[in-house]
Amino acid sequence: MLEMTIDSIRVSPMNYQRVVILKEKDSDRYLPIWIGPAEADAIAVKLQDLSVPRPLTHDLLRTIIDTLGGAVEHILVNDLQNDTFYAKITIQANGSTKEIDCRPSDAVALAVRAQVPIYAEESVLEKAGILLDKETGKPLGSEPGAPGDPAPVEPTEEELRRMSAFTDFIDTLDLEDFGKEESK
Repeated sequence: MLEMTIDSIRVSPMNYQRVVILKEKDSDRYLPIWIGPAEADAIAVKLQDLSVPRPLTHDLLRTIIDTLGGAVEHILVNDLQNDTFYAKITIQANGSTKEIDCRPSDAVALAVRAQVPIYAEESVLEKAGILLDKETGKPLGSEPGAPGDPAPVEPTEEELRRMSAFTDFIDTLDLEDFGKEESK
């Protein structure tokens, strides 16, 4: 398990879909995860410390867990199959630990409310993680034969099919400001 932070929430200019960008805490590796607009808003509301007149679904979930004597320990993005990410919420309650299967977007929305660590399995980062060049801000390996890059390996048909949902989005990213904090 590798600890992640929320780098940003972005909107694809191609189809207006939202993506949460997680960043590996001790690396320049990023993990883009497509999420729905409601979940993107739920994460953004909490990250920006905005108040809402009534509790959102993820606020309700946290209140229920707390009221029942539980505590969220962490969340884990644990799998990627057929372009679908999987996650688990780890909850401590009544002296035992329970793992609850969920969508990563819901897990992240709960994690920001409970202020708990976000983790990702190395296998998920190997499949969908993106390393960025510190100087150019572009994904490493995006220019064939760049110095320091490993020899290119041709992806299999299955790998291309699995990652197809990310291709258009990654191609349209403006990475000039990636990793820079917004000034308030």
